[in-house]
Amino acid sequence: MKQPAKEFRLLESVSEFTQHFGFPSPVHPLLAVVDLEKTRHLIPPTMPALRQLYIIALKKNLKGVIHYGRQAYDFNDGVLAFYAPGQMCEANDTIDISEITGWMLIFHPDLLHKYPLGKKMATYGFFSYQVHEALHLAAREEDMLVGLIENIRRECEQPIDAFSQDVLVSQLEVLLSYANRFYHRQFLTRRPAEHDLLTRFEEQLNAYFGQGEEHPLPTVQYFADALHVSPAYLSDMLRALTGQNTQQHIHQALINKAKQLLLGTSLTINETAFQLGFEYPQYFTRLFKSKTGLTPAAFRFSAQ
Repeated sequence: MKQPAKEFRLLESVSEFTQHFGFPSPVHPLLAVVDLEKTRHLIPPTMPALRQLYIIALKKNLKGVIHYGRQAYDFNDGVLAFYAPGQMCEANDTIDISEITGWMLIFHPDLLHKYPLGKKMATYGFFSYQVHEALHLAAREEDMLVGLIENIRRECEQPIDAFSQDVLVSQLEVLLSYANRFYHRQFLTRRPAEHDLLTRFEEQLNAYFGQGEEHPLPTVQYFADALHVSPAYLSDMLRALTGQNTQQHIHQALINKAKQLLLGTSLTINETAFQLGFEYPQYFTRLFKSKTGLTPAAFRFSAQ
């Protein structure tokens, strides 16, 4: 039997968000900074909420085991999480917030619409990461972000004038630039997990193109699902460690396999394309030429 749709509250403004969670009313209509230490007494709402807002949160000293995806998550240390508009949130009544510290920055997409940052938001992959892929901060990094948040808090509490939005957006862009830098550092230095993920990705890639029979073209989503991470996280991790994103790795493996087939079999160009998973051979020819400078036929001829 089909389950009835679950009720939820739609939060489309910063004031609706703060009201829903019992936070103080925002001074600025498009942005608010919440001191989480001052929210310890609040009872989280039971109704799930769909947020049409950007949220950046540093939560510390939560008690209880929190599971995200396939991992248990530890909020004792500095951990920064990012949420994009359109993500659902639901209270977890097993978590003790009696000693919570940290902060939460909430801002509406309208804050950015007339600025280049509005278009740039799509390049910050961490807003589409799965929750268990949050940013683990070193102490000095956390202190730096706290200072930026304090600047944003003070600015949004000032009377609004002709420069208010410019100042807020510029400070927000600095915050996101630092977050981007710190994520890059995490990919390189946090622990062997990212390098293990790279190894497992390469094994998956080699296994996929090692198949002898025809198979569909692999997608970024396919490998992300196989490795239990989000597509954005996988691409950013690969770019940080290798200089190439997931799609570029797939294309490179595809071209390498194509060269093997062109030089080591008697398959026609069309048959080679179908073997690799292309529905239309002309797409294969176009990709091969863009990566090698030669058409498949010219490449085969040049090797004779």
